[in-house]
Amino acid sequence: MALRALARVNLAAIERNVVALRARLDEGAELCAVVKADASGHGAVPVARAALAGGATTLAVATAGEAVELRAAGLTAPVLVLGAISDEELPVALGAGVEVVAWTERFVREVAAGAPAAAGGRGGRGPISIHVKLDSGMGRLGTRDTEEAFAVAQAIRGAPGLRLAGVMTHLATADGDLAFAAAQLEVFAPFADELKRRYGRLRVHAANSAATLRVPGSHFDMVRCGIALYGCDPMNEDPDSTGLEQAMELSSYVAAIKRAEAGDSVGYGRRFIAERPTWVATMPIGYADGVRRGLTNNCDVLIEGRRYPVIGTVSMDNITADLGPAHAAGPAVGVGARAVLIGRSGEERQTVEDIAHRLDTINHEVLCGISARVPRQYHRDGTPVS
Repeated sequence: MALRALARVNLAAIERNVVALRARLDEGAELCAVVKADASGHGAVPVARAALAGGATTLAVATAGEAVELRAAGLTAPVLVLGAISDEELPVALGAGVEVVAWTERFVREVAAGAPAAAGGRGGRGPISIHVKLDSGMGRLGTRDTEEAFAVAQAIRGAPGLRLAGVMTHLATADGDLAFAAAQLEVFAPFADELKRRYGRLRVHAANSAATLRVPGSHFDMVRCGIALYGCDPMNEDPDSTGLEQAMELSSYVAAIKRAEAGDSVGYGRRFIAERPTWVATMPIGYADGVRRGLTNNCDVLIEGRRYPVIGTVSMDNITADLGPAHAAGPAVGVGARAVLIGRSGEERQTVEDIAHRLDTINHEVLCGISARVPRQYHRDGTPVS
C-alpha cells in the first residue's frame, strides 16, 4: 500500500535545471541557488547539494536558522542570508559563517561588534562578507537613498573583520511589467558601477528567476534563482515554456470506494450532492498536507492515467473524487490505486501552475504549502537516493 501522502523529488531534474539556467547566463555570471523555505518545500539540504552539483556557486536563504541547517549538513559553499536579521539572530548567522545583507550603518556596526565572537566558530572562513542592498523599486528591504548606500559601503570598508563583498537589488516586476524592471536597472546599474569604481571588484546581482529568463542586462555577476530550480514557470503560466523540468510529484492513494446514490452528499457542509448514482473515492490527503480548502469542487486528481474531479469539501485529512456513474461492473479503479495531485499519471498531467490557477495564487505558494507532514522521497530519474 502506498504512503497516505508522498512528495517525490527528482534531484536529477534539479541538477539539470541548474545546468540549463547557467547556459542562459551572460558570460562570467554565476548562479546562486535560493533554497529558502526548505527549498520551497523540496528539502533545502538535498536541493542545495543537487544545485551545487549542477554548477551553482552560492546558496541563499532567508533566515539565520535556514543557514545553520545547511552548515549542520556539512555544506561549505558560500551562503547568503537575504532577509533581515534581528539582534537575537545575528550571532547565530555569524557563527554559521554566512554572508549578510546591509542597508544601514547601524547594522554594519552590529556585525562588526559581533565579528570577534563569531571568528572562532567560523572555521577560519575569514572576514564577514556583506552585500549592500539598494532599493531600486521593490519598496521592501534596502535603502532608496544612494548616498546612504554609499555610506553603508564605506562603513563596511572601514570596519575590521568585515569585507564589502557585493551590491544587490531585487526586481519587483520581472515576471510582468518589464518596463518597470528596466527602470529599476537604470537606477541600480550606475550605483553598482560607481561602487565598483570606488572599491574595486564586487559581486553585483539583481536577477531572480524571472529576470534570469526575461530581462536582458540583469545578470551582472550573479543571478539568484529559486522557483526555476524546481522547474516551475516564474511567470506562473506554462512550465513547458521554460524548457525546465518540474521536480516534485505529490500523490496519495485510493483508501476507500463507495457508491453514492442520487441525493447523497459527500463531505463537510454537503457541498457536493450526487445528481446520479456514482462511485466516490476517498484519498487520505487534505489541507493539513497542503491540499488547500480552496480546491473544494475545484480540482482534479489523476488515477491510473485518467482525470477525475475532486468533489466535496477538502478536509484536514481527506479528499474525495467522483469516479463516474455507478455500473454493475463496479468502479473504474480499485482501492490502493495511486492518486496524483501534482505530476503525471499515464498521459495525464497536472502541474503546480494548474493548481495555482485554480486557487488564484502562484506556484511558489502551492509548493511552500505542502506541509512537513508529507514525507519527501528523493530519487534521481527513478533511482532512490538515501
